Amino acid sequence: MCQPLLSQSVPDELVYDILTRLPVKSLIRFSCVCKSWNSTITSLNFIKAHLDRAKSLSNNNNNNGYLLYKSQVENHSLFATVYNSDRTLTPIARFQNPFPEGWIVGFCNGLFCMPNKYNHVVYLWNPSIRKFKRLIPGYFTDPFHTEAYGLAYHYQNNDYKILKLIYEYSPGERVPPAEAEVYTLSTDSWRRFAISVEYSSGSRPNGSVDYIEDSRCLFFNGALHCIACSHDHKFILSFDVNDERFREILLPENYLDGYFRLLSEGLAVFKGSLPLIVFTEGLADKSKICHIWVMKEYGAVKSWTKKSVMMKDAARFFDCTVNGELLICKFRPFQRLSFDPESLKEEILRIPNAGSMIYAANFVESLVLLDGINISSKFRN
Repeated sequence: MCQPLLSQSVPDELVYDILTRLPVKSLIRFSCVCKSWNSTITSLNFIKAHLDRAKSLSNNNNNNGYLLYKSQVENHSLFATVYNSDRTLTPIARFQNPFPEGWIVGFCNGLFCMPNKYNHVVYLWNPSIRKFKRLIPGYFTDPFHTEAYGLAYHYQNNDYKILKLIYEYSPGERVPPAEAEVYTLSTDSWRRFAISVEYSSGSRPNGSVDYIEDSRCLFFNGALHCIACSHDHKFILSFDVNDERFREILLPENYLDGYFRLLSEGLAVFKGSLPLIVFTEGLADKSKICHIWVMKEYGAVKSWTKKSVMMKDAARFFDCTVNGELLICKFRPFQRLSFDPESLKEEILRIPNAGSMIYAANFVESLVLLDGINISSKFRN
């Protein structure tokens, strides 16, 4: 039991409120004070209350988001940096990475989703509490399959889900349709099902998917999104985390007409909307152009609007900041840059020895996984 003086002088409600305001490191220590505090701190309700408080405070920070990256030199380290509004970077955390052969496919509420590159084992990792969870094997274990992943927070159930899309890609050859499985954290289980897309146009019956263009799915507006293809029809495939249905979001009509070559394309969150960022090479002068297609009304194809910007060199897009800057890679020379499509200003992101990297609008420490079973605090390779 807690000391009588503390329990008599401070109401339980006030103690609870104070605890939700404390950093994770302090809460881990305080969970050893007494059984009642341990029970409180490790409960699902408290973990959610602490997370909501942390996210509220993070939203008030005056910065342009966070860059999270693995080091090419220190393969056992993962770094978190604040991307400041003046485009400088401030290191805030360094974590021992227990999975040097994993790659980051999702970050949500302090939780990383990291599949192993070689054996396809999937881990959920919370570095703030030094705990990870090795997920039970799914239905698909063929090492020759290609996989795409998405990590999502199911707000209605205060739960987490991982979408895993499995497909074969062989241009010009007939391949079996892609399949899917979904992992739910609360039940610690995978469920397998065929992909049946509800087409928004209504002109085609529900159909399958041949392949996915990227290995990472974007979580936005309660759904995971990726660019998919079905019988030469390219579209945005959305997976609603709540009802677990696949739906089609049409791409801008003829959005590649008049261009010699598609260099890269990707989805992001751009000032609260869903954009398609496309880098192309011009047909006549081989000029490099960045097209920002923004869907102002989610799901409405008629709401796509375009802004085109000339680029000096070929580039690959990997994300957008909360202020609408594009984070891109250039190849000659190899550089990671931020690009403001309004001012056309470029800034080199001076990140030493950065390997795989993701952008996060918010970076919060959380207690997610603290209540779980089948987890470990021992980092192993």
